[in-house]
Amino acid sequence: MLTYHEVLTTDFAKLTAAATAWEAMADKFETLETTYEKKVQSTTTSGVWLGQAQQVAGPNFAVTRNEYNSAQIQARAVAMLLREADKLFSELRGKVKAAVAEAEAAGMKVSEGGVASFDVSKVDAQDARAIRHDPDLPEVERAWTRKIQQAVDAFDEADQGVKLALVDAVTDTNWRDGTFGGFNGSRPYSSLKEAAAAENMPKDPTKVAEWWSKLDPVTRGILLEERGEELRKAGILNPYHYKWSSPDPGAGAFGVEEPTARDYWILSQAKLLEGGGDLMGQNGASRNMSHYLSASGKPLTVDVDRFLHDEPQLGASITTNHLDLNQAAWRQQALDAYEKSGGKPVAIPVESKATGQQLQPGTEWYHAINGHQQSVSGVVSVTPGADGKPKVSLDYQVNVWDRYNWDKGKGIDIGPWHIPDEDMARLHKTGLAQEYDMRGSSSVRHQDLTEPPGPASVPEVDPGRDGTRKDPERGREENR
Repeated sequence: MLTYHEVLTTDFAKLTAAATAWEAMADKFETLETTYEKKVQSTTTSGVWLGQAQQVAGPNFAVTRNEYNSAQIQARAVAMLLREADKLFSELRGKVKAAVAEAEAAGMKVSEGGVASFDVSKVDAQDARAIRHDPDLPEVERAWTRKIQQAVDAFDEADQGVKLALVDAVTDTNWRDGTFGGFNGSRPYSSLKEAAAAENMPKDPTKVAEWWSKLDPVTRGILLEERGEELRKAGILNPYHYKWSSPDPGAGAFGVEEPTARDYWILSQAKLLEGGGDLMGQNGASRNMSHYLSASGKPLTVDVDRFLHDEPQLGASITTNHLDLNQAAWRQQALDAYEKSGGKPVAIPVESKATGQQLQPGTEWYHAINGHQQSVSGVVSVTPGADGKPKVSLDYQVNVWDRYNWDKGKGIDIGPWHIPDEDMARLHKTGLAQEYDMRGSSSVRHQDLTEPPGPASVPEVDPGRDGTRKDPERGREENR
């Protein structure tokens, strides 16, 4: 751990000098790559050398040339980090000095070890004697020492971050490039700050989308290229801006009334409906009723892939209200970021405005969910195409939210049964059943936006098994 003395006395100019040396090294590697390509690798591609030896040498020579290229990238990445470190350390040392100046202005003196104590030389003997006998003085001195140490700790934390970034910059993680432990040819992040942010994806899944949205477009492009599948599973496609809440209070407070004989009769009828739904092929409605009657109140996962598969109204609504309405603007936003980056791959998080949607009566999903909130969220990425033109693609998911509750004055018919909402709401009020939130996201859909988009459509995917009411977790990805 760094000390106060080290923070104040270390010569950061050496970092800039080292960065200059690394940049010079990168230039030399570039010269070597050009020489190798012209005088060595070209012997396997000119058509003069033919045969088995040439066929073996060709791929090996390509690997060697790639290493020269990777060496340049690595050297320039290290140089960038060293220059960034110089700026960062100078800024943080300034904060340590500022803390010392504040302490001195408050009558303290600070030792070479960063310990604050009252400076008796600044007051007369009488005041000095009074201050020495002040019972609060030790805590005041400790408070100033802590403040200085906090600034030193911040510097030390940054120093450790720079160390990790440097280790990462020189670590070859591409085992498919023909080498093991070679040079790191991954594209460097735009700054030390971005490098640190990229390495600190939250462990809490609910915070991943926010972390992703705050990264630089180029940083997101690097991460998507290197860790795309991992990041999609972690939740980068989840909506960040929209925070769902129930649009109505439903039946009100849970379990606030004692159940009556009629309430138990309603419960028995509800259980008959629960079983009857399966017999009539209304698995979704039966499943949701079953969860309501369990009285757990726990959120339930909506199987959005099956929802899309079974209910054309949902796909049509997603296409019209979310994809067609936004994809052209999303594409342009990503292309603007690509141009600003100088042609580096970029990734832009996108999210449509959540809208309410009512389903037409008569279908299974009308009985299972009906009115709900829906949105599309995902990422638009732009990469250089083989023809030199940018390639644009959209990866997205469909999101659905609802609250399973019963509103006064409404009712629903399932086959021969009529369910008054007031009766079902009584079960919630008496604690025999409980309302709950429903939420789900589809599997990832892909859309090519390289050309200006025409009318969109939601691609079909295999929705997996169609569970019954006893399979309440059928909507989870691992159960598909």
